[in-house]
Amino acid sequence: MPEALPDPLRAEGVLFDLDGVLTPTAEVHMRAWKVVFDDVFERWGITPPYSDADYFDYVDGKKRYDGVASLLRSRNVEIPWGAVDDPPEAETICGIGNRKNAAFAESLRGEGIAPFPGSLALVEKLSAAGIPLGVVSSSKNAEEVLAAAGIRSFFRIVVDGVVAERENLASKPAADMFSAGAVALGVDPARSIAVEDATSGAASAAAAGFATVVGVDRGTGADALRAAGATVVVDDLDVFLDPAADESARSDSAAQAPRSDNEETA
Repeated sequence: MPEALPDPLRAEGVLFDLDGVLTPTAEVHMRAWKVVFDDVFERWGITPPYSDADYFDYVDGKKRYDGVASLLRSRNVEIPWGAVDDPPEAETICGIGNRKNAAFAESLRGEGIAPFPGSLALVEKLSAAGIPLGVVSSSKNAEEVLAAAGIRSFFRIVVDGVVAERENLASKPAADMFSAGAVALGVDPARSIAVEDATSGAASAAAAGFATVVGVDRGTGADALRAAGATVVVDDLDVFLDPAADESARSDSAAQAPRSDNEETA
């Protein structure tokens, strides 16, 4: 039997991760990290070599410097943390993170970015219905990416890496970022939906009390997303545009979808 879908039109609010959920910037991030870590690993003689699995296990969804520290720690490598204004050539956690960000920014400006068609269509549908929408992203580039993709106006709030640093919010998988997103959007997590493609993000949303966590499997793996806290896993958000899927979700909404206090019962 197909997995029962929640009905986002009955949610008090919907909070989306950015990279890999709304835009294919996860691929740009992956390429930038690979360039940087391949170089670091080769120069420092670190084994085993960096792989895509490392990205999903240690970097994906986390704040930039936390991802660097987590990956190096997996190889028993400890280096100074440094400072956020370290130059990209600095051999510190922050320096390596800034090196990656420079590579990412160059790629973004050179190639541009467009939202996933299914994600854009769902955002447009929810926005037209008046559902409050927000973005919760560990990236410090979130505002730039949203603007470049032409979708910033759909979201009432953005809690990103810049906000996390300013407000001292712990990185995903801690609950902090999704909790802050719910507060900023003015919604109850238990009556709202979080959408994530990373295990750290799914865990963060679940820890923040989101009863409905939609996992978008862009390569992380459905089982890994469910184990982290996703209550339903889809390949693409266009499944929420299928009228048949919508009807199925509505019939199961009492068990699957949050609803607001002022919503009339059938």
